[in-house]
Formats: sequence, structure tokens, C-alpha cells
Amino acid sequence: MKNVSVPVPEELYAEIRAFATASNVPATVVVRQAIDSWLKSHKREARKKAIAEYAREMAGTDFDLDRDLEAAGAEHLRRTTVPFE
Repeated sequence: MKNVSVPVPEELYAEIRAFATASNVPATVVVRQAIDSWLKSHKREARKKAIAEYAREMAGTDFDLDRDLEAAGAEHLRRTTVPFE
């Protein structure tokens, strides 16, 4: 395992120490888990953006939804959906 030295403001350091003490875990574990969680969150966001961009680029092309499947779904909704009154 590698070590990373990260300067943090006094207030953040105090919060990390307080959380670690209350959780009965070392502060290094708290920081490691926080960094891991942050990185995973940003990776998920990047993946969502990439998928959304791909969907925008492919909309209306042959790589879009299967036209027969789309038509069948629309027909099913027309037959089974209660109209607004």
C-alpha cells in the first residue's frame, strides 16, 4: 500500500478525527474510505454522462431502439393505458 500526504484545513482534520474516534476506527481508514467513495461516485457520473452522450448521438440512427419493438410497445400502451378524463 502506498502513502499519500494531503494537507487539510484544521476544521476538516478535526472532523476526520472526531468521526474516527466516534466510529472507533483509525483516521487513515476514514480518509481512505472517503477517497474511495468519492472516486467511485465520480466514475459513476462519468459513465452516466458517456451513456447519455452515446444515446444522444445514436438517437434516430440504426443503432437506436429496434423500430419493431418500439412500435409494439407504443401499440401496447395505446391498448392498455386508461385515457385521461
